[in-house]
Amino acid sequence: MEELHLETLLNNRIFSLRNRNIQAIFRLYGILLESYAEALRTRGFLEIKTPKIVSAATEGGANFFKIKYFDRDAYLAQSPQFYKQAGATVFERVFEIGPVFRAEPHFTTRHVNEYISLDAEMAFIENVGDVMDELEGIVADVFSMLAEKGKSELALWDVSLPAAVPIPRIKLTEALHILEKEYGKKMEGGEIDIDPEGERLIGEYVKKVFDSDFVFLTHYPTAIRPFYTMPGPDPHFTESFDLLFRGLEMVTGGQRIHEYRRLVDSIKSRGLVPDDFSSYLDVFRYGAPPHGGWGGGSERTIQQLLGLPTVKQAVLFPRDVKRLAP
Repeated sequence: MEELHLETLLNNRIFSLRNRNIQAIFRLYGILLESYAEALRTRGFLEIKTPKIVSAATEGGANFFKIKYFDRDAYLAQSPQFYKQAGATVFERVFEIGPVFRAEPHFTTRHVNEYISLDAEMAFIENVGDVMDELEGIVADVFSMLAEKGKSELALWDVSLPAAVPIPRIKLTEALHILEKEYGKKMEGGEIDIDPEGERLIGEYVKKVFDSDFVFLTHYPTAIRPFYTMPGPDPHFTESFDLLFRGLEMVTGGQRIHEYRRLVDSIKSRGLVPDDFSSYLDVFRYGAPPHGGWGGGSERTIQQLLGLPTVKQAVLFPRDVKRLAP
């Protein structure tokens, strides 16, 4: 069945799901969700569920779904960011496994318009390194549980799990230098960012040099991170990271701005109106501890683990630009 065209598989999903190998994808996916929750609870994180109909676009930009909410406009949540930050100020450590919606007209192998995000937020951190340390331990635990509970499914796909080695941390600017030096690849326009091909090549480099299937790329430019991301000592760069798994971005995270006035200034600097974020700002108006967290794509994790050519094969009933059924 794997040789069938993707559209045939998806258009006849009820039948394709009867295939043993395809069933194994979603049995492993279920183990992934279970393992993530178990790893977080073991570390003292409280599971929360946040609204998916919200009054403001969480991440800004234009990639949101606008809906009618009785007599008002509303949006489908681009992430649980605002609510998990509020949760962290009260419970210190929170996590959520839930849907997020991105109105991006993508036709790629790595995007869908509704996916299940693996989120977490933790308070009383010293710096962004604390967040990466915590995430690294969780990733190790999750893959250990996948190896234990998913033996038969992994055997069907004949895949190897990532080696348990420390995850290297490379600044984005350093990664771009590596790409130019090792592969002759330079980002167009001289921009400080990395494209999918660059991620893939850095994944190859890290595997060769560090024997790691993972790498943290850190300190992304302030201009391409959301307004709530903590600037670094050089305000042009942020205390943020992406975690790549075998050359594909799996998790995005970082330290957040926790001071009210600084957050207001950051909102204004993006051309946004603070009054539009009044309920969010109230969290910080009365004091909030230093905190940070992450959000990750659950389906992408399975895609990379099994070497699937597209993330849509790791989604039970995918939603993309053209697909609203079955």
